[in-house]
Amino acid sequence: MLKRISLALETGAAPMPASGRIAVFDPPAAPLLPGIDPARIEVVSASARLHADCARAGISAVEQPRGSYAAALVCLDRSRPAARLQIATAVAALPEGAPILVDGQKTDGVDPAMKDCRARVEISDSYVKSHGRLFWFAAAPVFGDWAALAADWPAVEGFRTAPGVFSADGVDPGSLLLARTLPVLKGAGADLGAGWGYLSAAVLKNDAVTRLHLVEEDGRALRAARANLDDPRARFHWADATAWQEPEGMEFVISNPPFHARRETSPDLGRAFIAAAARMLARHGRLWMVANRHLPYEAELAARFGSVREVVAQSGYKVIEAGLPKSVRDPRRRA
Repeated sequence: MLKRISLALETGAAPMPASGRIAVFDPPAAPLLPGIDPARIEVVSASARLHADCARAGISAVEQPRGSYAAALVCLDRSRPAARLQIATAVAALPEGAPILVDGQKTDGVDPAMKDCRARVEISDSYVKSHGRLFWFAAAPVFGDWAALAADWPAVEGFRTAPGVFSADGVDPGSLLLARTLPVLKGAGADLGAGWGYLSAAVLKNDAVTRLHLVEEDGRALRAARANLDDPRARFHWADATAWQEPEGMEFVISNPPFHARRETSPDLGRAFIAAAARMLARHGRLWMVANRHLPYEAELAARFGSVREVVAQSGYKVIEAGLPKSVRDPRRRA
């Protein structure tokens, strides 16, 4: 994606103003664009992982646009509603007539996105490379209905979600299975990859739970979780769960870990969640997790825990309980 954008800029195929700030929406990594001073770039994203990447690269990053920009580059979300919201947000942050560039893979819907935009504005041109497309147009105030998508997004069984977040249109079957399988939990715990809070809401029904840390990388989902959970025991952390520093030894960890890095299946993400859970659990603590049955997590679980059992296998999912963590934290360290 960034390679295609870089080639388009290097060859002069795509426009970019010589001065002024450039807003880059949701790039796959900290964007270093040819011929553009990194000081001019401001990444706009709800990804805590990307914010950390930008901090290491010395690039400014914000969750929402800050002021006006000279141009915008949108790295398209796979979700069509989220992509429309991205484009509308970018247009609103530009003066009329300023260039907005939209990039994406064909498998992620860049061609339908261009068709949707063409119904509202004149597409100036496009650049096709590496199974994807970059297209651009002049910003115009014709995307107001797209801008309202987040506010108008329907609730899911009374829960607020958001365009583009995991399981935005309904409760994930794996989370549903885990919620139905969980025992009565007690003490302090964490929900790693908490999303918009469905599993956390189930856990907080237990009066014996004293504190629950919701750790979520996607700021859009975490904002929804804050709206969904009005409970003083809930603590909200916008962070990469695999790198989050826990404030106390946990009696339990629950998780429905992600297993995709963009389009690619990546079991390493789930393995990193398992390692993080083992690190933060107290000696008597337990991990309860759900995963697709085909995902190969057993070796990692055996390496990190002394006790592992598959509790339920149903409808393509498996619920696993693991105990006796081998990476036990110092019990003297407390919040």
